[in-house]
Amino acid sequence: MKTVLITGVSSGYGRETALYFHSQGWNVVATMRTPRADDLPRSDRFHVAELDVTKPDTITAAVAAAGPVDVLVNNAGVPLIGVFEGTSMARVREVFETNTFGVMAVTQAVLPQFRERGSGVVVNVTSSVVLGHMPLSAVYKASKMAVEGFTASLALELAPFGVRAKTVEPGACLTTNFAARAMGGGALDELVPAPYAPWAEKVMGDFTGQELFTKESDVAETVWRAVHDTTGQLRFPAGPDAVQLAQAR
Repeated sequence: MKTVLITGVSSGYGRETALYFHSQGWNVVATMRTPRADDLPRSDRFHVAELDVTKPDTITAAVAAAGPVDVLVNNAGVPLIGVFEGTSMARVREVFETNTFGVMAVTQAVLPQFRERGSGVVVNVTSSVVLGHMPLSAVYKASKMAVEGFTASLALELAPFGVRAKTVEPGACLTTNFAARAMGGGALDELVPAPYAPWAEKVMGDFTGQELFTKESDVAETVWRAVHDTTGQLRFPAGPDAVQLAQAR
């Protein structure tokens, strides 16, 4: 029985991906900053563990407790919607600590066993913002573009050892709490200086009025496909809006 370790399983894409792999008969190690299992499967193949990607001790403990892992899915991340001029450098660093350095830290903790065994897959969940030029996402996009570049080079380093690295690029989803978290639970104007406000309101209106959106199941199924891909494909857009962006690009 194969084992997948997934970060950021408390909600959204991570939770759906964990449920999907479990439904396919896999052993799932579902990690999150504050462990809870009230709405997750009660199964000897589903294990919930604490893992905060910004805290090395929790990474070490979670990986050790997981035992042999066949697949790592780096899903944990923090969103951010706002104008760069109005974003503090403290907030910028917070985003990179989770979205970029957190991905690297968890990956580095798992790689030794992959390399020694001569097999394994790393799937890094990024975002469709890497597929096009999107306003109000400069910091968030930068953190995800960094992961795209990291994964592309990592794939070349790991290939001689039979280990694969992939990225999954989800589109926008209306059924997750992305927007609320992206604005820190506050109003958009807290991250948009007054001179930018009229333009930002139009941008947000255009976004909510688009026709294509991604579902959590789109992402889970795409992660599954990326894990099993042996063609050498590196990037996997997830959801109809992400696929459209990738095709246009």
